[in-house]
Amino acid sequence: MSRIAIPAIEDAPAVTQPLLAGVKAQLGVVPNLYRLLALSPAALQGTLGLGGALGKALDVRTRERIALAVAQVNGCDYCLSAHTYLGLNLARLDPADVALARNGGSSDPKAAAAVRFAVKVAESRGKVGGEDLAAVRLAGFTDAQVVEIVALVAENFLTNLLNNVAGTAIDFPVVRAAEAA
Repeated sequence: MSRIAIPAIEDAPAVTQPLLAGVKAQLGVVPNLYRLLALSPAALQGTLGLGGALGKALDVRTRERIALAVAQVNGCDYCLSAHTYLGLNLARLDPADVALARNGGSSDPKAAAAVRFAVKVAESRGKVGGEDLAAVRLAGFTDAQVVEIVALVAENFLTNLLNNVAGTAIDFPVVRAAEAA
């Protein structure tokens, strides 16, 4: 059970109703995360805006790998569950690559560099070494893409922290950070 009450869609603030309808139109459902965010119209609008903009960053497979890695770093069962589902069903990652992403890697060498860098950013709170930056650039990422990787880490930190604080009820097939990846 969530530690912060998650409103039913119809009980969310009226200003968030169109935003939640947009989530439902895009995903077919309104996951608990978005109903939780709807408690704060500003938080929901900001999260959706950032997510929409970063949905154009990198490719979906790399974005999902980064989300999995960051959720593992932060021990967020909700986000691990959601991004395992999305990774398998939206990004079409295979289960082995989901496990690799949770451990900071990938079967794709370029994506592995992005995921390793994302883990370094998450673990060091952005205080990465020059060698970390050099490695991601050597893998073929531009400085603009480095900025996007950092932004994706930050986006995932937001949802990880919120779900960890709220103890959001998981509405995806459950995956636990404590489980061996």
